[in-house]
Amino acid sequence: MRYIIFIFCLFLLVKPLFSEESGKQLKNINLSYATICEDVKDNNPKNPAVIFSISGGEVFCFSNFDSVSEKTVIYHIWYRNDKMSTKIKLTLQPPAWATFSSIQLREGDKGPWRVEIIDSENNLLQVLRFSITD
Repeated sequence: MRYIIFIFCLFLLVKPLFSEESGKQLKNINLSYATICEDVKDNNPKNPAVIFSISGGEVFCFSNFDSVSEKTVIYHIWYRNDKMSTKIKLTLQPPAWATFSSIQLREGDKGPWRVEIIDSENNLLQVLRFSITD
């Protein structure tokens, strides 16, 4: 019985050495704030909201990261009615970084939207939901 317990403990110690994750260094980023807004000025979101008029012509997804350990990539994936509209690649620089993406609004863009913010490993960091109206 002791032999079986010893083998089991040995297996638990050795297994991480052969796992797929052992060669990967996870990038340490912390999304501290994200919002959908009407504009971004001086690296600050202006007029954050969840309902936007089509007449505004454009909406922005603003993301602020207060901890970025190394240069890395994130994505803003814009969806309208659960269909992907666009995927925007954004690069973050250490030690902290704010970034944004935007879309131009057209008459056919009315309805529910969401932006998924993901990291380079496809980990979902946040989902922002909003609507475009008249």
